Amino acid sequence: MQETDSTRAATAQSFSDAFVLPGRILYALAFVSLGVETIVCSHMAGFPLGPGYSAISVIPWVPAIPVVACLFGVLWIACALGTLVARWRRLSALVLGSVLALCTFIIIVPRYAVTLGDMGMRTVVFEPLTLACIAFLLPGTAPLPAWVTRACRYLICLGLVVFGVDHFLGLTFIASLLPGWIPFHAFWVVFFGVALIAGGLSIASGFFASCGAAGTGLIFGIWVITLHLPRVLGFYGIPGAPKSPDEWSSMLIALGLWGGFWALAGNSHKRPTQGV
Repeated sequence: MQETDSTRAATAQSFSDAFVLPGRILYALAFVSLGVETIVCSHMAGFPLGPGYSAISVIPWVPAIPVVACLFGVLWIACALGTLVARWRRLSALVLGSVLALCTFIIIVPRYAVTLGDMGMRTVVFEPLTLACIAFLLPGTAPLPAWVTRACRYLICLGLVVFGVDHFLGLTFIASLLPGWIPFHAFWVVFFGVALIAGGLSIASGFFASCGAAGTGLIFGIWVITLHLPRVLGFYGIPGAPKSPDEWSSMLIALGLWGGFWALAGNSHKRPTQGV
């Protein structure tokens, strides 16, 4: 019996470990790209951005000051590259997570607190918060206090539950965003809504958490490949999409969530009370 349990544990560990390196690379690639995009757009006042975005900042997490936006872009790039180096991984992840969390609570929450009833505004709040929590958990072996680990997993769960519930509340609108070649739009919106909620609960509870994290990452990966990437490449005929920083940043955020959840699959098999 003990040998069987050991074999199962080893198999589960091998499964989860297979996602770690690709996940870290995708997560880092997303933030390097966001950093470059932020630096470029900070020098392009008047560049056509989407509603709610500053004329000099491609993402609303960054203060609308050109020099500060450039510094944030450099920080994203440095921290992202640092997460790929074992020696600098913990420090880089903690800095990245701390800055994202501070930007969320200092810049985003006060700005959008009165409009959280709007689905788009909830997304603007919970995307950086979820990415911040992923950054804190990214090193895996970093000796974070148990309460920080639990808080991050619970906040990740909250974000995924919010994203999932929004799939039901905005079913018709979200279904309209799916390309014509994908059948049964309403079904897929509901399916992914349920999957996001299940993934969040799995990560928070520790019950099949590796599968939950890997599956959640796969969801965002599917969206990157089938929705976001074709839009920015102009395949779906959406006017202005290939040149829109809004479209590019949406794709890169989804890419970061894809990689981040895959990276978490390597340590999510541990119960929240065990730390990372």
